[in-house]
Amino acid sequence: MARKIRAYRELKSRPRESQKYGLDYETMKRPHTGKVLPVLAWQDVRRESRLFSLLAGMRTFGVGRLFTRKSWLEADTEPSYWQITKVKVDYTSENMDHGRAWGILTYKGKQESEVKEIDKVMYHDWRLVPKHIEQQFKDFEPLPEPPVTYAPYPPLLRAMILGKQRKAGGSAVIKEPILPLKRDVLLNKDYFRRQEQEGTAV
Repeated sequence: MARKIRAYRELKSRPRESQKYGLDYETMKRPHTGKVLPVLAWQDVRRESRLFSLLAGMRTFGVGRLFTRKSWLEADTEPSYWQITKVKVDYTSENMDHGRAWGILTYKGKQESEVKEIDKVMYHDWRLVPKHIEQQFKDFEPLPEPPVTYAPYPPLLRAMILGKQRKAGGSAVIKEPILPLKRDVLLNKDYFRRQEQEGTAV
């Protein structure tokens, strides 16, 4: 019983989302931790929005809508976004603009199957995907990944090959040895005739 009471007290004493991620926009400092945001982030803090700043002004707190990030839009041509499935608001915050959110992540056009808690909700680079663009994001089909045709050699064999190259090449540039996973062999009559003449290693 005492253990349960201690666990309950620890849970109640934990800082809420609004306390942990509250920000003084004049000093760019978080009052709870005393940490100052990096100078490179100040411009985005003043111009961009946090996820819950957007959710707080929407019906049902944006459940079902798509949200992306400025950093994703600038870095990739493939769409990356979260589809909100659940929101837990910190009602003690002044504008109800803090809390936790869950959703399904689609990263570079590839959708994950499980609902996960959304991270970095306190970052100032979240953007709402407009309704008329949502279908374009969802209809995007990523290009298939090219097949793997090479693999690295095992460490010991790699060291032996590199040592042999150093002895043979001297100061020449040494290439990293790679093991081809596919051999382009033409299976015609001449190939099988050579195999019969050479025999099979036992």
